[in-house]
Amino acid sequence: MILGRGVQMTTATVLLPIMICIWMSSLVSMSSSEGLVRVSLKKQNLDLNSVSAAMITPGRHQSYLSKFGLRGNNISDDPNSDIVYFKNYRDIQYYGEIGIGSPPQRFQVVFDTGSSNLWIPSSKCLFSIACYLHSKFRAGLSSSYRKIGIPCTIDYGSGSISGVFSQDNVKLGDFIIKDQEFIEARKEGFLPFVVSQFDGVLGLGFQDISVGQATPLWDNMIQQGHVTQKIFSVWLNRDTTTNTGGEIVFGGLDWRHFRGEHSYFPLTKIGHWQIEIADVLVADVSTGSCELGCTATVDTGTSFLAGPTPVVAQINHFIGAEGILSLECQTVFLNYGNLIWEYLISGLRPETLCADIGLCIFNETILMDKNLRDASRNETSGNTFCAFCEMIVFWIQMQIRQQKAKDRVFKYVDELCQKLPSPVQKSFVDCKRVADLPDVTFMIGNRSFPLSPHHYILRVEGKHSTRCMSGFVPLDVTPSPLWVLGDMFMGAYHTVFDFGNLRIGFAKAA
Repeated sequence: MILGRGVQMTTATVLLPIMICIWMSSLVSMSSSEGLVRVSLKKQNLDLNSVSAAMITPGRHQSYLSKFGLRGNNISDDPNSDIVYFKNYRDIQYYGEIGIGSPPQRFQVVFDTGSSNLWIPSSKCLFSIACYLHSKFRAGLSSSYRKIGIPCTIDYGSGSISGVFSQDNVKLGDFIIKDQEFIEARKEGFLPFVVSQFDGVLGLGFQDISVGQATPLWDNMIQQGHVTQKIFSVWLNRDTTTNTGGEIVFGGLDWRHFRGEHSYFPLTKIGHWQIEIADVLVADVSTGSCELGCTATVDTGTSFLAGPTPVVAQINHFIGAEGILSLECQTVFLNYGNLIWEYLISGLRPETLCADIGLCIFNETILMDKNLRDASRNETSGNTFCAFCEMIVFWIQMQIRQQKAKDRVFKYVDELCQKLPSPVQKSFVDCKRVADLPDVTFMIGNRSFPLSPHHYILRVEGKHSTRCMSGFVPLDVTPSPLWVLGDMFMGAYHTVFDFGNLRIGFAKAA
């Protein structure tokens, strides 16, 4: 990490998101009672677009690779309390509203225990498409704004943001956190942020991993006396028959959302919310992966369950999961299919189409010179979205030449995408077999925390079918194996982040 001018650090944050923006409406209000803030979360069903949202996860993994290389009171139903209804990012990401400035300017942010900075788009973000599609902070409209101006960059692997540090008041429910440092993003990567539904990220990690050592908002909430207990708790509801997606409580916990007592485990390293894992079992059989020790970070900004490739392969093989679908192909097609169709129908040259929509970087000179074109393709070979765009353009073009109807063409392209291997290593199982799949159990201390197929399988709704995807994805960190227990784990276990005692508690979610 470089402090001061040019602050840079590879860090983790959400989730998040390569997908079509599908806006949800929800009631927004907030609650603070006796030093507590409760956040309720609304739910939407998961579809293929949302799964791709989690593809920012490799960026988070980059952070972990660099970082690891070598949190009871009961909340009563107070009729006078206000509740903030958060929006659920298609059942795999959760985000809600905060206000920045005086008067408060409203933003949707992800509450992320895997990072520690607060950032939102700036009105001075002029050359990034993502900024035009989201709410932007206007410093001139805030009477409490103070310029800091130190530049910084946060790299997410699949995208990055850069901007400058600023200071202002932040409204979280009825709390006003004064003089909070945050980042005004002046540049955002095209993907994944251009299609995310949230505006920014509010990190709930420790100051140790904060870019520029900026004091996290949670720390300031404690220092300014907004909470009486140094804990916050997370409940994520996976009951698809209800509209409430869960809640986050700052300064306490809600007894209605868990059963029994919490089991607490000490943090093994300050920075991320990291604990030790004793074993990982499939159908009560040890994978043998933690004989020399394993660690795990509990991360609200990650949707999946990430772990060492050999163990993930074991689990996916045991449950019969296969990588038979390319999520990138589906993502490009669902996001840009209609646009590609319209462009081709209007007579736009197929060879320039993907560059025109921003997925490829070819120019006229390159197009006219085969050697330059090949070199350019090699240069951008890591851009799988460019490659899939060109394939989809070709497929649609051929179908148009055969005078096929749009519905038939789109069904055809969807089927072709399904036949491609999965370069993002997502694995799928037969939905008819899900009920018969075994539990996967994490041993933490001397306690077992089993996950049923209901918790580790995601139902993905495509255009013409529903698929079931394994929530286990590969993550390799040396020398000690690392797991990331994301939203899928917290969907099964109500989680207490105990900042005061440097520990994490789990109880069965209700």
